[in-house]
Amino acid sequence: MSNTLLLPAMLPFVEQVSTQVTQLSAPQRHRLQPLINYLQRAGKTSPVDLVFICTHNSRRSHFGQVWAAVWAQYFGWSKVHTYSGGTEATAVHPNALAALQRAGLGIARQADTLNPVYAVAFSDDAPPAHCFSKVYHDAANPQEGFCAIMTCSEADEACPAVIGAAQRIALPYDDPKVADGTPQEAARYDERCLEIATDLYYVFQQAMP
Repeated sequence: MSNTLLLPAMLPFVEQVSTQVTQLSAPQRHRLQPLINYLQRAGKTSPVDLVFICTHNSRRSHFGQVWAAVWAQYFGWSKVHTYSGGTEATAVHPNALAALQRAGLGIARQADTLNPVYAVAFSDDAPPAHCFSKVYHDAANPQEGFCAIMTCSEADEACPAVIGAAQRIALPYDDPKVADGTPQEAARYDERCLEIATDLYYVFQQAMP
């Protein structure tokens, strides 16, 4: 199944995702079908650029960018490139990074700035995902021909049209920031990380020829 060997520390999380995928309900599978259809169609004229968008580009959009990069490599979609952006720039939230670390990914901070760039490693056979907060039309992202995946309802409403996008898909998730500073903080971030990872695993698995 896998063209890319993931980091050993990720294997327990991958097993959890594999179990979760089998439990996806029919409505959950239905909401993911537009992205599956896009990959099946656009993948014939690859490369494919996916841009995950939320308001602050600090939590959910980075989960989307990272897990899409992981599963694209895992299922052999070597010409899929993943990005993220927001309607405004802030910084990647430490709680989102911590959830990715608990899932077994390696996090390396590459600059000591207010909006640092993080290299998120998932395999010795593939380059890491590079995460930092930016507006979706930042020069680091593709400017046209990409699929815009709206991971929060606020960004979905704020951007009824995403300039340059070949297709726009609404795939909103609850914001884990509601648990910031509470005893449920880690559990809520882990829940959202697992949910997005599971959905994207299913997407790439189903989109395979």
